[in-house]
Amino acid sequence: MWNGIQLSGFADEIDMSLEKQIEVLKKLGISHVEMRGVNGKGLVEHSIEEAREVKKRLDGEGIRLSSVGSPIGKINIKDDFAPHMELYRHTVEIAHEMETPNIRMFSFFMPQDESYEPYRGAVMDRLGQFVDYAKANDVLLLHENEKDIYGDAASRCLEIMKAFYGDHFKAVFDFANFVQCKQDTLEAYELLKPYIAYVHIKDALWSDASVVPAGMGDGHVEEILKMLKKEGYEGFLSLEPHLSDFAGFQALEQNASQKKKLSGEEAFTMAYEALKQILDKI
Repeated sequence: MWNGIQLSGFADEIDMSLEKQIEVLKKLGISHVEMRGVNGKGLVEHSIEEAREVKKRLDGEGIRLSSVGSPIGKINIKDDFAPHMELYRHTVEIAHEMETPNIRMFSFFMPQDESYEPYRGAVMDRLGQFVDYAKANDVLLLHENEKDIYGDAASRCLEIMKAFYGDHFKAVFDFANFVQCKQDTLEAYELLKPYIAYVHIKDALWSDASVVPAGMGDGHVEEILKMLKKEGYEGFLSLEPHLSDFAGFQALEQNASQKKKLSGEEAFTMAYEALKQILDKI
């Protein structure tokens, strides 16, 4: 591993129970979590009092949040915005309660089989409202390149960054999501490298878009992490395994044919070990 990076991950992929999340994170020596779901619901669906209890439990185990893994911006651009803005305000309160400035978010799902261009103005207007509120409340929005949102391709991510990049708005780089959008990750990295402040670790295959452990897909994970290291990246690498149905499991494990699915702990551990192998090499 290199100095200045810290590992985190979406521990709800281990289990929705906070106790199980803590158990596995500690077993792997990971002291941060990108909290998306916990104790049966999304973190941002918790009341402030409930979030406070979660925080107290994490504090007792020496685990901090790297980011709130929020669903903000993950509605259709045609959906009513007012209730979503309310959820965003609550999410900012949750981030403050959890003592992280970081909120992972998105740039709105586009209507199926339509051109994205007619919706550009609405996307930029809504993102602008998010950013203004982030500035006023001292949080950092981290935009993830998710499939089927406005900022799914690197060119549109760049457009968004040129409009909003600053102390309160930066980019998440997600390898697998780019592969699944048929976006070359090396090209995406070259376009977006000045804006990247956070990295999601998952890989995918170009052929069928299936998610695989880091380094086993077409996301050029090792090459890009080498470049990030050379550029002096200091920040989080956050595991988002999505591996419970990993087709290659049989090739990696004895008696795997007896198992139809990986458990959350097995999938998360496999993702961690794949990343660690890459980091040890570079």
